[in-house]
Amino acid sequence: MKLGLVSAIYDDVDYEKLIDLVADAGLECVEVACWPVEKAERRYAGVSHINVEKVLTDEAYCCHILDYAKKKKIETSSLAYYPNTMDGDIEKRNRAVSHLKKVICASAKLGVNMVTTFIGRDQSKNVEDNLLLMREIWPPILKLAEQENVKIAIENCPMLFGQDQWPGGQNLMTSPVIWRKVFEILDSPMLGINYDPSHFIWQKMDYIKPLYEFKDKIFHVHFKDIKVYEDKLKEAGVMAYPLDYMTPKIPGLGDVNWAKYVSALTDIQFDGYGCIEIEDRAFEASLDEKIKSVKISTKYLRNFVI
Repeated sequence: MKLGLVSAIYDDVDYEKLIDLVADAGLECVEVACWPVEKAERRYAGVSHINVEKVLTDEAYCCHILDYAKKKKIETSSLAYYPNTMDGDIEKRNRAVSHLKKVICASAKLGVNMVTTFIGRDQSKNVEDNLLLMREIWPPILKLAEQENVKIAIENCPMLFGQDQWPGGQNLMTSPVIWRKVFEILDSPMLGINYDPSHFIWQKMDYIKPLYEFKDKIFHVHFKDIKVYEDKLKEAGVMAYPLDYMTPKIPGLGDVNWAKYVSALTDIQFDGYGCIEIEDRAFEASLDEKIKSVKISTKYLRNFVI
């Protein structure tokens, strides 16, 4: 397993500075944010360390991306773009799908052959109706991925944190129950999971057992922690907005048992990329604080991933 970083936390640096910081932290890979170059609609969205449109049209730029990372001995684990491809707003949905297809093509051209993303969800519809919607939207995306030989790893984040995502959240692939249905409907070798244990923590789910059942579908993994405040949960209840009783933390400062998690990954012989994802507000005041959070996380996780 190679340890790396989700680049979105470094939203205020360019590609070259990003690669320098990842190398300086002693990491081996990076999941590179590739959003359209426009205003972000939410935290950690809108970050674009690689311009995929430029990758597809500018050979010099493409070569520079590859050469700079190679010089620093940093691999790209995936090109990352996490929109809502099943948004109830048709215009937003179409924009997301269009850019996702560009990310897939850019990933193939760069030789990365991995894209990390969400399946999406119309937050106003139930699970059954969203599965029907998925049948319409995703087959052409997967056909392109198959043609380009690019794996698509769907993160299991519900994208349900506050009132903006209420009531259903913006990502359907949140649990093993739904994963089974999705993989039955979208039967493609290119579709898999970007496994993040933290989202199971706050949903009060088992985050170890699914690793064994879905071992052949786990293409990429995340290292992000979550702290659940039990006193707040007891007052607000599980039907409250999740941010009313939990908060993301850097690895080691939350409730994930990282020894058990990595032990299970070694059991299933996962030898791919694992990227630290930082969304901890305690370390967002400045670039120096963000750098510190990456270094602390890396030092801690080196107890498990060598």
